[in-house]
Amino acid sequence: MSAMANSKGIRPLPWPLCVIVVGLVMVVCKVNGQALVPALFIFGDSTVDVGNNNYLLTLVKSNFPPYGRDFDNHAPTGRFCDGRLATDYVAETLGFTSFPPAYLSPQASGKSIITGVNFASGASGIYDHTSQLYNAISLTQQLQYFHQYHSKLTSLVGTRNASSTVSQALYILSSGASDFIQNYYISPLLMKTYTVPQYVDNLLLPMFSRFVQKLYNSGARRIGVTSLPPMGCLPAAITLFGHGSNACVTRLNQDAQLYNRKLNNTVNRLGTKLPGLRIAVFDIYTALLDVVTHPADN
Repeated sequence: MSAMANSKGIRPLPWPLCVIVVGLVMVVCKVNGQALVPALFIFGDSTVDVGNNNYLLTLVKSNFPPYGRDFDNHAPTGRFCDGRLATDYVAETLGFTSFPPAYLSPQASGKSIITGVNFASGASGIYDHTSQLYNAISLTQQLQYFHQYHSKLTSLVGTRNASSTVSQALYILSSGASDFIQNYYISPLLMKTYTVPQYVDNLLLPMFSRFVQKLYNSGARRIGVTSLPPMGCLPAAITLFGHGSNACVTRLNQDAQLYNRKLNNTVNRLGTKLPGLRIAVFDIYTALLDVVTHPADN
């Protein structure tokens, strides 16, 4: 879901999303005017997966052309886009000389993991059942992998240095769209059981809160969370729910706005509740909708 669409067709958006998430980094990690973090840890779905799904028995893969044609090596890597992801630009902006490797890849070993790793998995969701539908790595499993990582890091650099890295690192979570597009909207049972507000209030946000709480308990203190994009403008959403039109699906965009309002309230409560936690939501909805509705200006 790394591309958006307008009435004239599909438009890939590497740079606008890059600018948005770089802004998120500056909001969460600004220390004495500088963005200083020893490591970058990434959780979420296809918007930030750099190849973990390559190592899963799943249909949700992107390790084949034309994916990767604009990437540094002009080859597919498992990223769900033509080139770099926003988080690749974030890593570069923070001064890292390499991107956090996919945790399941052979590259995630030895000293290469000291500056962070990527746990994200395409088709994963905040709701673990979404991940199970596609045999993706759930957020629960991603967190378990993080605990494994912490043990490996401790073996490499010692307990004190590992704890310092974990507490000072930046954590990025990009998830939620799959819970709607690839689960709720195509599940008669969920739609019969929950209205959209109930789905958000009773399932998604409580699960999001538990994930943040567990990440905090594991040592995280700087967390950046992306809002939902304008889901009704995603190509998959237009194809599935647009009834033959190329226009954005208004109902889905309204659902994304509702979720984002409630997400902001939840994050504010978590920031107040958990001492020392610096957590921020960056609004990707507004910026991406502007690109869709005013493509000539972007």
